[in-house]
Amino acid sequence: MGGITSSTALWYASRATGVVSLVLLSAVMIIGILVNRHGRLPGLPRFAVLGLHRNLSLLAVAFVAVHVLTAVADSYVSISLAAAVIPFVSSYEPLWLGLGAGALDLMAALIVTSLLRGHLGRRTWRAVHWLAYASWPVAVVHSVFSSRDLQSGPLLYLALACIAGVIGALAWRVAATRAALPRARRVPALMTEARPVARAGER
Repeated sequence: MGGITSSTALWYASRATGVVSLVLLSAVMIIGILVNRHGRLPGLPRFAVLGLHRNLSLLAVAFVAVHVLTAVADSYVSISLAAAVIPFVSSYEPLWLGLGAGALDLMAALIVTSLLRGHLGRRTWRAVHWLAYASWPVAVVHSVFSSRDLQSGPLLYLALACIAGVIGALAWRVAATRAALPRARRVPALMTEARPVARAGER
């Protein structure tokens, strides 16, 4: 394959921003999974975690936007703007591009509800916020199957590393939750055992 020319610049830009978007979205997912209920990560204060998560999310959104716009503008394949936002209407790779459009719509819903958080109930906002977890696997499938670049070689290993990172974070979170649950259940038992001792002391 030759170098970048005026006719291939958009193609390269679309592929490059797609790969960077995958990495950034995976990092956002990993941080979101590892953060505990108090909004902290081991070794980092809460404000640093929130700032890192927010900035990575904004950066990911910017790269996704450039990825979509360059894919639409590229004349190598015909992808309309409607196909970029409406799932499964594209004449080119309708399934894989449809999944990409679906992931984009989920992220858009997440952004809009985050901007309107002050006007939404906490339950509604949290329910929509879970869409971030649904958009990631959809985006991964879109990325791998819509681009041959990610189906072999170093970029395939990069995609697998992103998947492994998210799965590893999820496994760690599940293990940490299970380890903390028995301790929480011990508290009522310890309180029950302490009551007879306290009453005996009162006598």
